[in-house]
Amino acid sequence: MAPRISQKVSVCVVYVLAMFMAIMDITIVNVALPTLGRQFQVPPTHVDVVVTSFLVSLAVFIPASGWLGDRFGTKRVLLLAIAIFTVASALCGQAHSLLELVVFRVLQGVGGGMLTPVGMAMLYRTFPPAERVRASRILVIPTACAPALGPVVGGLLVTQLSWRWVFYVNVPIGAAAVLFGAVFLDEHREPAPGRFDGPGFVVAGVGFASLMYAVSEGPAKGWASPGIAIPGIVGAVLVAALVVLELRTAEPLLDIRLLKDRLFRSTSLVLFLGMAAFLGSLYLVALFYQDGLGTSALVAGLSTFPEAIGVMLGAQVAARLYDRWGPRRVMVGGLVGVSAVTALMTLAGFGTTLWYMRALMFLIGLCMAHLMVPSQAAAFACISPASTGRASGFFNANRQLASAVGVAVLTTVLAAIGAVHLVHGVARPNLTAYHVGFFAASGLALAGALAATLVHDQDAAATFGIRAAARSGRVVATPGSVDGEATGPAGREPSSVGADGR
Repeated sequence: MAPRISQKVSVCVVYVLAMFMAIMDITIVNVALPTLGRQFQVPPTHVDVVVTSFLVSLAVFIPASGWLGDRFGTKRVLLLAIAIFTVASALCGQAHSLLELVVFRVLQGVGGGMLTPVGMAMLYRTFPPAERVRASRILVIPTACAPALGPVVGGLLVTQLSWRWVFYVNVPIGAAAVLFGAVFLDEHREPAPGRFDGPGFVVAGVGFASLMYAVSEGPAKGWASPGIAIPGIVGAVLVAALVVLELRTAEPLLDIRLLKDRLFRSTSLVLFLGMAAFLGSLYLVALFYQDGLGTSALVAGLSTFPEAIGVMLGAQVAARLYDRWGPRRVMVGGLVGVSAVTALMTLAGFGTTLWYMRALMFLIGLCMAHLMVPSQAAAFACISPASTGRASGFFNANRQLASAVGVAVLTTVLAAIGAVHLVHGVARPNLTAYHVGFFAASGLALAGALAATLVHDQDAAATFGIRAAARSGRVVATPGSVDGEATGPAGREPSSVGADGR
């Protein structure tokens, strides 16, 4: 018999490995795009279909992931998702044409779309609310390190080996996660998952895919072009129709009623704005290093990596502040910091040492941890275990859309001003365009900080440590509120943290 390992350890190991692989894949492939264009003899404007096809496939399968985990078992679906992603990565490395590569990237998206929500649902069912802050300190590792490591590893692999290795690198990670999970994970299946919402799946799949395509391709192809405007309008109309459809469905695929939960609603909004600012900034910084300052992809990746160190250190601080201050003030402070640091990036120019930007990348990571930890710990505090799967699907769809929107907004700003201008008849990088983009990211983060003031700390009381809750006099809430107003053990309202009840 296999040695017994705590489910908390087992779920963390599998989830961290799977998330690290899936998140790093996005940034590592971006580095290889120019090489892929030359390999398959296609212009740069066409090779980005390698990225878009993956994002569109993700958007289709994320909504269905919660029901699949509830119906067939979270362990089974999670390991299947990791296996699909891993096999598809190997197939991508074997592709001999752009069409083959795109097909295999779509298959990767199928695995990736199920992987993150199901893994998150397992996590929240394994860790009781009072222990989720401790778990969040570990789980920021893939979120922080993977995007920063992607350009570094991708640059090394493309330069020293081959573009195929940016896909092969996923294989050992995925295989390790599947083998470990098969031995040590316990199965969980909801006793009454309900019927599959076929109409909801079709409308959500087509709507989110169309919207994701338009948002991803709009900055490059022009928002007014028919190839972007039509999918964008169709996607927006279908998403609006999805809201009406799901509210009228007894067992919806995407449970819009979860937004009645005040804490889930407010943290989802804050996370959307914060992640749009953060991930959009990471994308813009990479362009600023390479196209603006003229550094190599490897130097750009190494200069971005201090962000990951900042997140990992900041997560330890944020976890301690969470019990003392509550999620609202920690998130507000973190996002105000992100806004200020991003604004300081506008001072970087051709003569500025790279260590200035590296220091700012460290600080943006340090501040961003103060959003990541409390949002992961607090968001599901009032969600019942039976609704966790669907809530996870909704949460991850929101985060994925935030990433695409952040990149699209900042890229549109860059294109509108012009990343290149003429100086004495010679085309040179226009750093003003990047600076305005950084200001736009700063504005998104500041909007997130304002949204964070809507968070009510007492709603998240169940996630505070026992000693911290007793010390502050807070009543611990129980998960499962249906109207968003969490109550204490005897049905009493949670005690106020501040004079305004927050």
